[in-house]
Amino acid sequence: MKVKIEKSWNKELDEVFKNDFFIKLTDKIKEEYKTHVIYPKGKNIFNSFDLCPFNKVKVVILGQDPYHGFNQANGLSFSVSSKTSIPPSLKNIFKELKYNYPNFKYKDGDLTHWAEQGVLLLNSILTVRKNTPGSHSRFGWEKFTDSVINLISKKKKNIVFILWGSFAISKKEIIDRKKIHLVLTSAHPSPFSAYKGFFGQNHFKKTNDYLEKNGISKIVW
Repeated sequence: MKVKIEKSWNKELDEVFKNDFFIKLTDKIKEEYKTHVIYPKGKNIFNSFDLCPFNKVKVVILGQDPYHGFNQANGLSFSVSSKTSIPPSLKNIFKELKYNYPNFKYKDGDLTHWAEQGVLLLNSILTVRKNTPGSHSRFGWEKFTDSVINLISKKKKNIVFILWGSFAISKKEIIDRKKIHLVLTSAHPSPFSAYKGFFGQNHFKKTNDYLEKNGISKIVW
């Protein structure tokens, strides 16, 4: 199965791409793009992988599925295109970052610069129908991204896994407990839950402290 994805990921995921479930998933997604408005654009489905090669992954921030509004999703969890207004969850992420680092500033909601430093901004489901959250939740994407999480946890060490909200936290079971990793969990940054345990967790500072302690370059958030 030929997939347009960054070469190191293509090598690591070769067996997954040959699997029947992934071939069926690909066929289903192609049909969806023909018959509905789907986000992100097809060329951006694997953007999180293309911007953050396997050998450069330091941090994994897990989302659920892409934003479902016009010109929002860019293939990176929680991120939006540069000329798009910043969604509430991302505003809260930036607010928490400001608590961690008082000098933190941002110009837009595009998190490409995080990805390029080794932050895999991974949605569990990589596509969605316009204005229909969760619409691709049973297509097979979760089986694929679960295998990605497990692959990272088994083949790498000293990875920071950031899991916000009950959906992301449920993925803890996929992470290989025998390997040395840091798993950070909290409430989701959504306005509905951010004040119930997201704010004040200092995940961004804890991430950099852990990376520095293990001789890994810190993330410039």
